[in-house]
Amino acid sequence: MKFVVLALLAAVATAAPQYAAPAPASRYGDSSEEVPIIRHDFVLGDYGGYKLDVETGNGIVVSQSGSPDGPEGTVVKAGEYSYTAPDGTPVHVKFVADENGYQPQSDLLPVAPAFPHPIPQFVLDQIAFAATEEPRRYSYDD
Repeated sequence: MKFVVLALLAAVATAAPQYAAPAPASRYGDSSEEVPIIRHDFVLGDYGGYKLDVETGNGIVVSQSGSPDGPEGTVVKAGEYSYTAPDGTPVHVKFVADENGYQPQSDLLPVAPAFPHPIPQFVLDQIAFAATEEPRRYSYDD
């Protein structure tokens, strides 16, 4: 009887699911290859300014600087980064981040199409006239 119980216990133990830690998810495939940092320079300047330069072994390059020159001492940043997209396209982005938000510039970013035709002058005149009428409509001086 002890042998049967021991055999059943061994069978249950070997049939139990084996849990392994999941592999880290990657945006560009299942690679978990470590990428070396070739260069990492960070200089903290006076009064909260900084300069950062990073280059990795897989071709990512980041360069940015910032300083608390924005409204109420907020940090204004400017810089650029580049990398190679999974399809082989070289990506280069310059940016400014300030009180107007993040403003990237790159040839790869989509651009709105041009207006299909010129706006006639009478339409522009009507828009200008409407802009002068709007404040008068809500004037309480009358």
